[in-house]
Amino acid sequence: MQLKYQYSIVAILGILNVNFLIAQQEQSSSGEVDGYKKRVLENTEIDFLSSYYSQDGNNAAVSGGTGTEELTDFTPTIVVSIPLNVDDVLTIDAGVSAYTSASSSNINPFDGAGQADPFTASSGASRGDTWANINGTYSHSSDDRNTIWTADASLASEYDYFSIGFGGSFTKLFNEKNTELTLHTKIYLDTWKPIYPIELRPFGESGAGLNDGLFQRNSITGNPNYNPKFTEFTDKGRNSYTLGLNFSQILSERLQGSLALDVVSQNGLLSTPFQRVYFADVADSFIQNFQLADAIEQLPDTRLKIAVGGRLNYYLNETFVLRGYYRYYSDDWGIQSHTASIEMPIKLGSKFTLYPSYRYYTQTAADYFAGYEMHRSNQQYYTSDYDLSKFHANQFGFGVNYTDIFTNFNIWSLHLKSIDLRYLYYKRNSGLNSGLVSFGVNFIIP
Repeated sequence: MQLKYQYSIVAILGILNVNFLIAQQEQSSSGEVDGYKKRVLENTEIDFLSSYYSQDGNNAAVSGGTGTEELTDFTPTIVVSIPLNVDDVLTIDAGVSAYTSASSSNINPFDGAGQADPFTASSGASRGDTWANINGTYSHSSDDRNTIWTADASLASEYDYFSIGFGGSFTKLFNEKNTELTLHTKIYLDTWKPIYPIELRPFGESGAGLNDGLFQRNSITGNPNYNPKFTEFTDKGRNSYTLGLNFSQILSERLQGSLALDVVSQNGLLSTPFQRVYFADVADSFIQNFQLADAIEQLPDTRLKIAVGGRLNYYLNETFVLRGYYRYYSDDWGIQSHTASIEMPIKLGSKFTLYPSYRYYTQTAADYFAGYEMHRSNQQYYTSDYDLSKFHANQFGFGVNYTDIFTNFNIWSLHLKSIDLRYLYYKRNSGLNSGLVSFGVNFIIP
């Protein structure tokens, strides 16, 4: 379910980015002025953020590249930024993600009231789950505001995994703050609690063979000599190490550009234990209308990812701004991708801004991907997860932002600073489509 989390988090970060840019525009060049040093953050700020995501498709990885991908997710988040003193800011954000997933419900398709079928969601316990996380970031700015460093730590948990993360960044501004260079790093240490498809769970546990309860209650049709290729994973950890470099430059009064380089190294359990695979050279076995797994996803235990990208923002006039973005990505699993997007903020008066946007994405397939019943049983690695397939996708977006720098509207002791509402529609040529509505409200506590 990680694609869904990334999609929701990207939307929330987009809202935070809007509020951050607004805050940046409000600040003058910081530093000592007549003995007075401007605070990095004048008052405590609170962001209430939420997103609702839904998707549908017919290539579920849980059922080997076929079956429903229907999913819904609601993600509320709160972000609190606290000025500790003139130079230091502490930011704490916490959120939960509550989802229901037709595909993950088919980890055990036999625990519902109806017939098991890959295109029908089971009503059992695996249909939904909750993911929760909390992150804290401490930032310090030098007296002249030309040096900024941060340190952060995070925790995240779901039913089948737990994650600890920590990292930091160092930023240096040059050339009267027209040039900015940032080096950042992040480390995630994850622990899995592997969950296997229901028909495979007794294998390797007691040596008793097939799932006695399941197979006593149901007869196998098709190939009655069901003999899956299955061994439990012994490595239940996954570590991710990220190193990034960002460079931004004000090129003229109207043009600003930036470049980014990110390198990610992963090792450990990179396969998803509950994603089935079906082989072309193995006869099919069924219980009810559901095909039993021939194996589960097997992927290498290391992965190296490299991405390089750039942005150009051009100020046309007081009403229009053009924002362009491009990124190239490559990894040692064989995936190469290109992302290009354009956004045109349209300022309507002093308080309202519209955000129409378009994004195009295309990628090659991983070396280990093949669709439903297209792998061979003698292969070392295999997956039918269409996130690793060859595809292209279009995303259309529209948003509206309301900003009141004077915070004239109050709710109790909270002064409203901005409201942001966005909608994104995403469609792949493989058939997956999704929609995301995100909403954010920023308050100041004087």
